[in-house]
Amino acid sequence: MPVPATPSHSPLVLIANAQEWVTRSLESILRPAGYAVLKAYTGHDALEGARRSGADVIVLDTGLPETDVLALCRALRVDPYITSSTPIFLTMHGPLGRTQVLEALRAGANGVWGQPLDTEEFLLRLEGHVRAKLDADGARDGGLLDPRTGLYNARGLERRARELAAQVDRRDASLACVVLASQTDGSALAESLARALRAAARAADTVGRLGPSEFAVLAPDTDGDGAVKLFRRLSGALVGLGTRVGSGGSMPPLRLRGGFDARSGFRSMALDPAVLLGRALHALRAAEEEGSDEGTIKPFVGRPTPQ
Repeated sequence: MPVPATPSHSPLVLIANAQEWVTRSLESILRPAGYAVLKAYTGHDALEGARRSGADVIVLDTGLPETDVLALCRALRVDPYITSSTPIFLTMHGPLGRTQVLEALRAGANGVWGQPLDTEEFLLRLEGHVRAKLDADGARDGGLLDPRTGLYNARGLERRARELAAQVDRRDASLACVVLASQTDGSALAESLARALRAAARAADTVGRLGPSEFAVLAPDTDGDGAVKLFRRLSGALVGLGTRVGSGGSMPPLRLRGGFDARSGFRSMALDPAVLLGRALHALRAAEEEGSDEGTIKPFVGRPTPQ
């Protein structure tokens, strides 16, 4: 099965498992598929190996000795030497329960596999995550990502807006940009907000960061009404985030306002899709200046544009 790889780099999978036979079994699946493998047998070795190697994928077994694997997963997620786009998977012995899966996802894992392992599903899911990770690495190297959150920055969002506009034009559909801002400051909150937005957005959407507490979502096949619904859905997914991030629940609840613009026919109107970002941000500023209630989203209002 083909995997995304540059000519000089085979995707590197770090396998942290105390059972040598399990590691060998995974290795026998991964190497023929084009992956390189690095082994670790303890939680400490997994953390140090991930830092040194720049692994493209990390697979942690919940049976690692003397290791709280969920705590290890959280530590990997905030480690400055490990990019936020690096997929982390957990393996567990036996069938999976819903509680186990939810706890793993809350700890920052991208997925959980039980035993016996479906090797075809394993490789297919792995391929998609590695492709996204390598794409993000390329964008980061090209200066298109925000280093703090791993989301697209303004430059990256402008590029994505043009790419998505070309796609929706072929379908005669709309592209919407929703900009939302938190009225609560704090770098820890910004990072948590970034993760929550990425998780709550659709797979087709693009999430980026425009400022310290301002984020944008580019949503293809979405008109003005859809943009409002998207804001409501994202806001609902983020309720209580501020309190959870605050120490001892002392931080006030998250307060959001938003602005949006949605257009179609970019080519026929000779309209640069990147202007959606500025228009949505302008609408957000209007909501802030008017002192609109929390949870309010306003449309961009400007000179009439031919449709």
